[in-house]
Amino acid sequence: MRVVAISLLLLLVACSDHQDDVEKRQVFAVGTLVEFTLAYPPENAEEALRAAEDALLQAEHRWRAWDDGELAELNRALSSDGTAPASDELLAGIRRAQGLAGNSGNRFNPVIGKLVETWGFHQEERPDAPPPDAATLISFTEPPLDPATLEISGNTITSADPRNWIDMGAFAKGLAVDAAIEALREHGIDNAIVNAGGDLKVLGTRGDRDWRIGVRHPSGSGVLAALDIAGPLSVFTSGNYERRFEFDGESYHHILDPATGMPARGLSSVTVVHEDAALADAAATALFVAGPEDWPGVARRMGIKRAMVVQADGSIAVSRSLRDAVVAEEGTALRVVELEPFE
Repeated sequence: MRVVAISLLLLLVACSDHQDDVEKRQVFAVGTLVEFTLAYPPENAEEALRAAEDALLQAEHRWRAWDDGELAELNRALSSDGTAPASDELLAGIRRAQGLAGNSGNRFNPVIGKLVETWGFHQEERPDAPPPDAATLISFTEPPLDPATLEISGNTITSADPRNWIDMGAFAKGLAVDAAIEALREHGIDNAIVNAGGDLKVLGTRGDRDWRIGVRHPSGSGVLAALDIAGPLSVFTSGNYERRFEFDGESYHHILDPATGMPARGLSSVTVVHEDAALADAAATALFVAGPEDWPGVARRMGIKRAMVVQADGSIAVSRSLRDAVVAEEGTALRVVELEPFE
């Protein structure tokens, strides 16, 4: 793997040559435009793309925490009765989310859905409303929301805290991307990319070269550099530049710190590179919430060795495993962090 830069958003670069050696499909899902790209597509390319799209949409429906999603139905049942049956897929995902939450010190926290809803970030378009008041936030933080209050026995899940609402928003995109990639593999696809609005996973290469990802400048103006990767590998980013609003001159973004109920502060962006898209997704959020001082320790506990952060002052911190591969803007401070051995 070769990483040539870091930024707040990763986008697939459209190469000007050899456009006939790929086949693409696009669909709006998981809150963004998802693009499937197959390199040197085989005869069954169309069938494989349909399967990948179906797998992605099924995962999206399963993990939709509101409206008509499968997880939403479970949440409503838990809110009403405190206990409910759940499918094997839901239970497996929730168990895994609980484990990741524990490793992150609950900085990745899958039961903060009602807190997310209180902020209005559960909707595509947030209502024009002020942020929650202090008393409301305290109701979610004292005592802290704890995923361990979800108890699983057999095919039944019980919620011991009425404030719980399972929201896999910091995990579901990774699960969906993993599902789409697995569908491509099952159809014999060896070289492909699934790009969900800049969060992505690649298989193999594009012919004799790696997949190239353009890196948008943190200011949003132009492309900073490029990221060349070969799969299977995932790249997920959490940043304070999307889904935000202003009120009384103060800016608020959607990545909430479960400990305070407020948007996490101290970092501008966290990028995690890992073979597992779901883990990369959850870890990017957890490290962002951990902030400038604590993110390395959280990375170690989550088994993340390849991580990069843009700090609030614009400087870049990078794990040792990526140090030689990261090229930052001229004059940008670069701090190397040791993430291995893991805790």
